[in-house]
Amino acid sequence: MTVANEFGDELRRQRRNKEMSQERLAERSEVSVSTIRGLETGRRPNPRLSTVERLADALELGPEDRAGLMIAAGLLDPGQPAPHAPHADLAEQLAQSVAARWRHEEEQRRVQDPFPLQVRWKTVAGPLTDHWTTILRPAKAGTDPLDLDSRLEQIAAVFRDIPSGRLVVLGEPGSGKTILALRFVLDYLASRDPADPVPVIFSIGAWNPTEITLRDWLTDKLTRDHPGYAAPGPGGQSLATALVESNRILPVLDGFDEIADGLRRPALEALNAFPHPLLLTSRPDEYAAAVAETDVLTAAAAIRLTDLTLGDLADYLPLTTRKTGGAHPAENAWTPVLTALHKQPSSPLATVLKTPLMVSLARTVYSDTPDHDPTSLLDTQRFDTPEKLEDHLLDNFLPAVYRGPHARGPADEPRREFDPDRARHWLGYLAHHLTRQKTPDLAWWRLGNGLRPATRTLVTAVSAGLVMALVDCAVGFAIGLPFPVPFLDATAVGLLSALVIGIAYWLMFAVKDMPVMPSAMRLRIRGRPVTMHGKTGPRHLIGLLGGVVFGFGYGFAVGLFYAFHRKDGLSAGLHLGLADGVVFSLVFGGAVGFTFHLLDLMETPLDIRSAVNPRRLLIVNRRAATTQLLVGAPVFGAVVGVGGDIVVDLLQGPLGPIVWLRAAGLVSGLGCALAYTVAVTAWGQWLVLTRIWLPLTGRLPWAVITFLDDAYRRGVLRQAGAVYQFRHARLQHHLAQAHQTFPTPGRAPRQRQ
Repeated sequence: MTVANEFGDELRRQRRNKEMSQERLAERSEVSVSTIRGLETGRRPNPRLSTVERLADALELGPEDRAGLMIAAGLLDPGQPAPHAPHADLAEQLAQSVAARWRHEEEQRRVQDPFPLQVRWKTVAGPLTDHWTTILRPAKAGTDPLDLDSRLEQIAAVFRDIPSGRLVVLGEPGSGKTILALRFVLDYLASRDPADPVPVIFSIGAWNPTEITLRDWLTDKLTRDHPGYAAPGPGGQSLATALVESNRILPVLDGFDEIADGLRRPALEALNAFPHPLLLTSRPDEYAAAVAETDVLTAAAAIRLTDLTLGDLADYLPLTTRKTGGAHPAENAWTPVLTALHKQPSSPLATVLKTPLMVSLARTVYSDTPDHDPTSLLDTQRFDTPEKLEDHLLDNFLPAVYRGPHARGPADEPRREFDPDRARHWLGYLAHHLTRQKTPDLAWWRLGNGLRPATRTLVTAVSAGLVMALVDCAVGFAIGLPFPVPFLDATAVGLLSALVIGIAYWLMFAVKDMPVMPSAMRLRIRGRPVTMHGKTGPRHLIGLLGGVVFGFGYGFAVGLFYAFHRKDGLSAGLHLGLADGVVFSLVFGGAVGFTFHLLDLMETPLDIRSAVNPRRLLIVNRRAATTQLLVGAPVFGAVVGVGGDIVVDLLQGPLGPIVWLRAAGLVSGLGCALAYTVAVTAWGQWLVLTRIWLPLTGRLPWAVITFLDDAYRRGVLRQAGAVYQFRHARLQHHLAQAHQTFPTPGRAPRQRQ
């Protein structure tokens, strides 16, 4: 009996034991009737883990029956118990990691200093909200629509009151949507039951729904921020996939409005095909435009953030600056400003200070810098429109935060100070880079993508070729080759390496403008590694072809050189070159294949608790690349050295004279491993493009990661898992526009046509 029939028979038996029809099971499990019918008849083999778990939950199976259903599906080995709550331990570990991360981020953003700015909202009615009958679900059908009006500290409770578990948060730029999402995650986790999904914030602006499904995208981002969840789970799929597929993740999708133009409609359609709880934030106009093109977010209620009031400002701003003392100790620098705002509630300043973003900028520029007087903001001749005031606050934000030292970081981290003008230039380049890439995520492994594909390929190829040439030249002199043989051989090796690696890099990454992604794996020297299968084929194939091509070219050049040196003539030189090309191609191709296979056997996922920040992920990938280098270099060199002697002995007769270099193993082992590290690892690309080329051309500082960490501590950037983001999209766009006008410090502005 096939696995499909075993599962179908077991599913049918369990369904009949519960006296449940296929239609009733479909309704309770949210699995279609046609799918259930196909599973029971065997027409749908290999059911997904998420489908099996939904069916088991709907049937309310106990541990033994659940295990029997999973065994019949081939997702559990006989004798292995099925957990009573699927993935409960995984979800609990993830919940702890997410809570710790966002508590730290809340502290870094000074949300509680002195207390959170009050964010309120009103319930949205009309065309941006689905039918209340759909939102309330059948259990509460016929009841009155919910009144969702509330404030920041109630966001988790408001969400739990929505039967569908789907909420759209609308707000103008800077109105507090991201802070509300952060607060929602922390409050929801604080009251979370073990059976509840884990809320995880995803910056949805980087999603392209035409290239990747929502579930796959969520899985990729979860693995990026929590690399340990790349480890295989039941059925061979990753733990991240298992959590997403089993609906143990509650997506908090921040920044729907940042999705590229033309993609919001397919994005909303894809979200409607995802019928599970979620929270989505967006600017109102962009969401309304997407709704007009397709439909509202199915079963979702909607709220809209409201403006801050003068009372909110009066409660908050005076507490952000020091007391003045004197006859009126309660007064401070903001007192005359607040008095004027009460007299002129429609002034440009009153309009600007209606959003938490602008209040935060005003606090940074004026409360945190005592020599700045906020009463200058009342100058209506200088600031006669709200736009001029906003530009003023944005312009002065960076000078304000770079006037003093940043908050202390780790004890072992060196302190660095950065010139404000240079910092503005570098941050402007980064903002412009993100704008061109159409993403809010500032990922260290994507910084090289700011270069043209041809430039990236050229820099990578030249770097790899130079590494190979230096190693070859050094080994040539070390073994006593006479001058100028080491230089000639190194030149040939360097040029050939640059050509082969350049072509391979172009085909693998540059032609699609793709970065080299950080690895979620490490090499495990001791113990039994957990190998990920099915994802190394392309790397093996391209590596094998690269080894064959490089080996043939190198061998052909060696043969021609020796024939020319012995004055054997062109015919003999071509014969020797072809013979050497065949031998070298077999040796190098086989060595690449063997080394890659050995490294694959030693790879194991990172620890499941290894939630990362950008610096941590960079360190992890540097260690992984270094370990690969230390293991791969001697293995590759040994295979080339030993394999070369064997192949030469076997083919010496059929091919005729063969020139084999005894030092080829040493040269290729170290040189090829270094070239591979430079071209095909995320850390190598970071080193060549971001740590050398971009600073060399003036785009970034030499201490890039230190600069980014410093900007994060100063509040210019924020962390979203493994990537940085600008603290607000408005700041990013402002810096990007300024960078286009002033591309380098001190340069005159471009003339507008």
